[in-house]
Amino acid sequence: MESPAAARAYSRRAQEYADLFGAISATADPDRELIGNWAAGLSGRLLDVGCGPGQWTGWLHGRGIDIEGVDPAPEFVAISKDRHPQVRFSVGRAERLEVRDASLGGILAWYSLIHIEPARIGAVLAEFARAIQPNGGLCLGFCEGPELASFEHAVTTAYFWPVPRLISLLERAGFKIVRIETRSDAGVRPHGAIVASRGGS
Repeated sequence: MESPAAARAYSRRAQEYADLFGAISATADPDRELIGNWAAGLSGRLLDVGCGPGQWTGWLHGRGIDIEGVDPAPEFVAISKDRHPQVRFSVGRAERLEVRDASLGGILAWYSLIHIEPARIGAVLAEFARAIQPNGGLCLGFCEGPELASFEHAVTTAYFWPVPRLISLLERAGFKIVRIETRSDAGVRPHGAIVASRGGS
């Protein structure tokens, strides 16, 4: 979400969004399989960046994963704390994570970067690379498209990303690509996911 305008837009509709999409049952089976297996294969604390109402954070915590959530919208953080009181949530931004260098086992950024202006994505990925320990992981979910293009999302402007463009930015930030998934489900926008590794020291 990240931009101040996006954070304000989500803040205004946080409860509505949480009611519609804030349960893990609202997520797709292949996504739960991907994210669950990815998280289980990592060591160290994970951070769900742009956690929204906390459905992924709470679900992974319930599976024994050491994970915290961060979101720029205070309303989402409040909802997450209420729904998942056993998990730590805080207000924060992807471009300025309040964590030490190489202190995270991995970062989940599931559709949380789709509203960031393309020119700023490289800086966000560099910040992720700073925070993730060597051989740690990154799991991105995004709106996949044949070319980089904006579209009018229900909440605020978002962007379609071609997989090759994201791969190039990830590699430039120091990540190694582990897995790529794309699919087109009926009634929803084309989906993309990339799993990447921070690489050894």
